Amino acid sequence: MQPPATSSLPRLGAAGLSTLPAAVARPAYDRKALELGIVHLGVGAFQRAHQAAYTDALLEKRFGPWGIAGVSLRSPDTRDALEPQDGLYTVAVRDAAGERLRVIGCLLELLVAPEDPQAVLERMCRPSVRIVTLTVTEKGYCHDPATGALNEDHPDIRHDLDNPASPRTAIGFIAEALARRRAAGLEPFTVLSCDNLPSNGDTVARILRRFAELRDAEFGAWVGAAVACPNSMVDRIVPATTQADRARVSEALDLQDAWPVVTEPFTQWVVEDRFPAGRPAWDEVGVELVADVHPYETMKLRLLNGSHSTIAYLGYLAGYETVSDTMADPAFATLVRNLMDRETGPTLHMPPGADMEQYKDALIARFRNPALRHRTWQIAMDGTQKLPQRLLNPIRDRLAAEQPIDRLALAVAAWMRYVAGIDEKGQPIDVRDPLAPRLAEIAASAAGNPDRLAEALFGLTAVFGEDLPRDPRFTGPVTAALGRLFAEGARAVVAADA
Repeated sequence: MQPPATSSLPRLGAAGLSTLPAAVARPAYDRKALELGIVHLGVGAFQRAHQAAYTDALLEKRFGPWGIAGVSLRSPDTRDALEPQDGLYTVAVRDAAGERLRVIGCLLELLVAPEDPQAVLERMCRPSVRIVTLTVTEKGYCHDPATGALNEDHPDIRHDLDNPASPRTAIGFIAEALARRRAAGLEPFTVLSCDNLPSNGDTVARILRRFAELRDAEFGAWVGAAVACPNSMVDRIVPATTQADRARVSEALDLQDAWPVVTEPFTQWVVEDRFPAGRPAWDEVGVELVADVHPYETMKLRLLNGSHSTIAYLGYLAGYETVSDTMADPAFATLVRNLMDRETGPTLHMPPGADMEQYKDALIARFRNPALRHRTWQIAMDGTQKLPQRLLNPIRDRLAAEQPIDRLALAVAAWMRYVAGIDEKGQPIDVRDPLAPRLAEIAASAAGNPDRLAEALFGLTAVFGEDLPRDPRFTGPVTAALGRLFAEGARAVVAADA
């Protein structure tokens, strides 16, 4: 939740753009000439630092009138912060060299869906709207992560099926807008997920079609045949904005920005080029338009996200607050590079032209960026949902190839040591996870015995499946690494293996 604005400075807004310091970039295009072309569901910090930033850069090059309407599906915080600023906000790009500011202008309006669902549907049904994008987090898809199928018993899904004209969920809004466009003879928009989940477009297509089928079989068949849902891979680190960030950015602007976003220089967006109704020329500003996004998605999950989880659990246990603090330790930097070079990297199969070595170099530089203050505790959240894609699937590939998993096993063991709930100084760990109560029960029953803890955690088939707990090539190295973490501590184990 964003705090109320308290600065004595005048508020950022369209009237004050000309007063900004020369070092602050600002929209040079005519915002009033923009036409609504994209409706974004789930407007938040990531979308404003990523998709909106790409679109703003495109408009600077005079490539089309692609204005964006941002929709909050629950909280009014973003609307309340940005509406008095005419939708303007600052992206602050930070690294060791300093901070560069740009005011973004492509967000034309902000809506809060629970307050006025009909206004949201009206925007989605405008003929000028060609794309609906989403950043609603995995929970927002109302699906079963294990199967990818729509959770038909989800209370909000049941509500939207019973009350299609007043939806609550992103899927309900999309389906109702598509139904209205179909009835009006308008072509369907493309649905583009920008969420950080595997096969995000395939996931949207599957649950949207099933939801539509539950409304009407013929409508479901039409959605399946007519609505494009390309997969995409997104990558940019966007930590939560702090009050210190607000104060610093506002001082630099000499105007008050109630909700800037802070991010890193690196940004990547890989998108399957399937937009029957048209799309912005995002490729002109660095978006990679490809036929198949899956190899890039797997590369990110295993090299970036897998390394991030490894850093988070081991770094937290070693007493490091942030990723950059952890990576400033040469032993951790060596571990992460060796993990990518020797274990996760060899499991990837990239298309011609993809430069994996350059990508790994960029990751190391990003992890070492001291300006972001990306907390290890924050990355460590929701491990039961993250481990399968980030660490366990590459482990399966390594075992199938009869290759060692020493570093991957250490990362899994570090998660086990972390969810035991007591750090190396005897202090409680605030374990945030959908399975947190069950993890706490397991930790209590293990009573600090690493062998018992590992055996009990292996019983979480929702995490480890049926195969890995039965494979001693997996359970042996993980249990051994967990024993070492309890006996020696994370810093000593990492240093010894560097």
